[in-house]
Amino acid sequence: MNRVLKKYLFLSCFPVLGWAQQVPSITMLQDGIHHWNLLHPNRTYMRYADTDYKNIADNLIAYQNSDGGWLKNVDWLGALNVDSVKSTLSNFEKQSTLDNRNTFSQIEYLADTYVLTNEDKYRFAVEKGLDYLLRTQKTNGGWRGWDVDAITFNDDVTTGALELCRNILQGDNSFLWLSKTYLDRIKVAYSRGIDLILKTQYVQNGVKTVWAQQYDNVTLEPVKARSFELPGLTAWESSNIVLLLMGIDNPSEEVIQAVHDAVKWFKKSAIKGIRIQQIALDKDKIINQEYPYDNVVVKDSSAKPIWSRYYELSDNKPFMVRRSGEKVWKLADVDAERRTGYDWYGYWPQDVLDNYSKWLLKINIKKDCTNMK
Repeated sequence: MNRVLKKYLFLSCFPVLGWAQQVPSITMLQDGIHHWNLLHPNRTYMRYADTDYKNIADNLIAYQNSDGGWLKNVDWLGALNVDSVKSTLSNFEKQSTLDNRNTFSQIEYLADTYVLTNEDKYRFAVEKGLDYLLRTQKTNGGWRGWDVDAITFNDDVTTGALELCRNILQGDNSFLWLSKTYLDRIKVAYSRGIDLILKTQYVQNGVKTVWAQQYDNVTLEPVKARSFELPGLTAWESSNIVLLLMGIDNPSEEVIQAVHDAVKWFKKSAIKGIRIQQIALDKDKIINQEYPYDNVVVKDSSAKPIWSRYYELSDNKPFMVRRSGEKVWKLADVDAERRTGYDWYGYWPQDVLDNYSKWLLKINIKKDCTNMK
């Protein structure tokens, strides 16, 4: 999750004239679409093209709740009747949430659309969304997820909200029109959130490591969410936290040290000699059409380093969890549905490690420039 990846798609709409139109990227909306697809295997309705940004933005406005946030897990590109979609949901499912990279993604897409169209309806929707985001931040600096009322880094809940705040404060072109009142509120929320990140970096035997998925609102200790999401150090969520910190223009010494400590942990916790292979399943054994395969651990001395989703808080031992909440240490012991429906292994920290030297150079250059003044 890093919106630096692609903010816009570029369409050669007028090749004869030799210029291109910018089109907002749907990248950050894809998680919600993916979860919709999991629940709707038969999709025969019409969908808007990725480049049909006005219809997509109008869809986002239609789904926006009165409180300013968005319900999750919708096909944002689907040409569907919004009332009909909502009629199939419980009141709980209609609630606004940041879960599954939600709400902050819609805010950004609508802001991108506003600067391209200058239509006030998109600006109003952005302001309404920002009001929701700022209002729902906890006093401790975090945001809650869907499954538990705790500070949540899973699904980029708190990280995504703070990345949006960071980008706005650092001059994101799609938000230059925001009033000073909004910018001041965002600055307070952002400062509170970064302070929380620094406080929750887990200390193991006196050494700072990385982060857990969820934290207690008062004690700031790691807590569980769903039955298979137990307290533990997490490679994926921590990678996105570090990328957030590395994207700060003028990081404090505390932020710089947090990145250094996390990078040390990533290097130490890398697993070598294995890779995850997808094995195609017979049709009658497929549990969900979105995952027509099984995941199997394969020994491979030439495999690139990989990381476990979870590591023990006490000694960094990788673990996995069954739906029942039972902790296991082999992927083969995880329920078949969870082996494919959840990311137990991945290469997430590699993005941090690949950019670490460039980040070091950037902050050292800025230090040198500051010292010369």
